[in-house]
Amino acid sequence: MPVAIPDVLRNRDFDLYWGGVILSQIGTRGAVAANLYQVYQLTGSTAQVGLVGLAQAVALLVLSPIGGIYADRLDRRRLLQVTQCVALVVSAGIAAVTLAGSATVWTVVISSLLATAAATFDQPARQALIPAMVPREQLVEAFALLNPSRELAVLVGPAFAGVLIALGGPGAVYVFDAVTYAALVVVLAMLRVPPLEVSAERRSLLESLREGVTYVRREPVVWQLMGLDLAATVFGAYRVLLPAFAAEVLHVGATGYGLLSAAPSAGALVGSVWVFRLVRTARSGRIVLWGTAAYGLAVVGLAQSRIFPVAIVMALFLGAADALATTVRHAAVQVETPDELRGRVSAIYQMCSRGGPAIGDSVIGTVAGAMGPISALTLGGLVPAVVSGVSALRSRTVREYTVAKPGPAAT
Repeated sequence: MPVAIPDVLRNRDFDLYWGGVILSQIGTRGAVAANLYQVYQLTGSTAQVGLVGLAQAVALLVLSPIGGIYADRLDRRRLLQVTQCVALVVSAGIAAVTLAGSATVWTVVISSLLATAAATFDQPARQALIPAMVPREQLVEAFALLNPSRELAVLVGPAFAGVLIALGGPGAVYVFDAVTYAALVVVLAMLRVPPLEVSAERRSLLESLREGVTYVRREPVVWQLMGLDLAATVFGAYRVLLPAFAAEVLHVGATGYGLLSAAPSAGALVGSVWVFRLVRTARSGRIVLWGTAAYGLAVVGLAQSRIFPVAIVMALFLGAADALATTVRHAAVQVETPDELRGRVSAIYQMCSRGGPAIGDSVIGTVAGAMGPISALTLGGLVPAVVSGVSALRSRTVREYTVAKPGPAAT
């Protein structure tokens, strides 16, 4: 029986964009892996390796709102091209310094800070550009393809970086990263998307940000979806405990830890395939609620696993459940937001979806220090499951919501 091609893949602009994003994300993930490797190579200190993550967190939390504001003020395709060019220059610069043998810890950390700063302007514009390329009824399919590209990059990027490091050192990875940015700049130039209609009225940055926050607060579907995201990412932050879990509970060593770390990404690829089928037969909101609850229960199952194969199955399952919920959340936030606010709302959502895990790592890590990894992960996993259940019982807002409902796209 022939496999039906999703309608969104018949869209020339989306196909070009999707291919460019995948390549760019592989380069970005490879560069992050090279940053971590290079700092450890230079210092031998795991504490100083943490400076890379700190630099990324600072750039993300400080600049994301500003990136969202400019995504609503400027032509999004042009903004993306500019941010890719900035990231290209940063990668080329750290490549030159590294290949010349002059790299220090601070050059690597500063390059990571600058690359993440560019990404904070890039991500809201990337998200907000999608509705300009595909019709409303295909948005879930579009995000079902775009979201797993991140998981694919998590799997492929660091592995490919390892090969390049073995062949030419971290500098070779940075050169490849610069090439992927250049490729996306070319792809963006080939897209045929209508320009953003910008209001002639110019508000201050603070007023513009307040407008985005006010919209989120007044839209129950949007803020409830963000709340579900935070419940999962803050309290179900399992990755920070995987090293201890692999070593102290499963006793599987570095190889087992690597497989356990990769399993959620593999599960997410499967979950993204399920979305194509489920979104046609079930209400989108129920997919989010069931997916978020299943994610929490899978985290509990992982915490209670004492046999390595069972832990792998739980990790695969939590990755699949997370992909189901995340895909619909991303699409719903874009659909329910007027075009002139999409950049700012996407930035706020980015702070939840990317800032939540960073906060969760700290929260769950602290709880694990007091109670141990098993108790911390078990209690944490119960939170998104309970929040989903309460949301389903007390409100119809998310439960009855459908992304692909007929009607004109938001304007």
